[in-house]
Amino acid sequence: METRNSPLAAVGFMLVATVFIAGTTLMAKLAGKDLLGEPLHPFQITHGRFTFAFLAIGTFALIRRLRITRPNLKLHVARSAAGFTGVTLMFAAATLIPLADATAISFLNPVFAMLLAIPLLGERVGPWRWLSVAMALVGALILIRPGASSFDPAAMLALGAAALLGLETIFIKRLAGREAPLQILVINNAIGLVIASCAVLFVWQSPTPAQWGVLAALGFMMASAQACYVQAIRRADASFVVPFSYATLIFAALYDFGLFGVTPGWVSALGAGIIVAGGAILAWREGRQAK
Repeated sequence: METRNSPLAAVGFMLVATVFIAGTTLMAKLAGKDLLGEPLHPFQITHGRFTFAFLAIGTFALIRRLRITRPNLKLHVARSAAGFTGVTLMFAAATLIPLADATAISFLNPVFAMLLAIPLLGERVGPWRWLSVAMALVGALILIRPGASSFDPAAMLALGAAALLGLETIFIKRLAGREAPLQILVINNAIGLVIASCAVLFVWQSPTPAQWGVLAALGFMMASAQACYVQAIRRADASFVVPFSYATLIFAALYDFGLFGVTPGWVSALGAGIIVAGGAILAWREGRQAK
């Protein structure tokens, strides 16, 4: 097993992960619009994500002969419920607002995780963390544009997704160290698939062959992104490699421009830049504290 001594490889894995992560929002947008057939409901898009991601991760677990040992089912259910709802809101937002804006707002999830860690994990927050929070929230307000004529209520869906994905991070922190990463992934995707299968019963429609392809690509991209992210974290300090995840914004903007002709304006660039700066400060500070 490789340790944290391959920074170039770590950056490579993280950049590949960002390509896949941005690709998942693109696939969600394609499935949620009328480009390939009647638009699919966000619940059905999320169901496709969990179905095909579970097939990919479950197959890998079988090859590795994974043994499930003493899982904390309460934490797993709570984590999966938060993740399912957050991903569904994210996919809904991606169909309604530019991918770059939805992606930028979703990057608030580390901020929400930090804030929730105060009451839920008893963590203490210093001035550098509060500075990163303030910067990220200012960037989010610029993107959401509350009270402006260009305000899009759909941006609130992305904000809700960030909050729930931040809560999911808290549950992941409580699971990490207690259970193997592959076990956490398998159980999370299995429970998520059960929740998604129940929700999709109320909105199910038969996807077109092209939509099936998009849903399959979405699930496999998500599984690939998770695998690349884990490999990146294994090969370098998180404080060094995590800021490279913000390249997701670049790829999301490129996808949006290439397929939908959407060009981010200066307001979107400013808001995203402030969020990225706040996140980078938070990652840097976390690395300093860890050392």
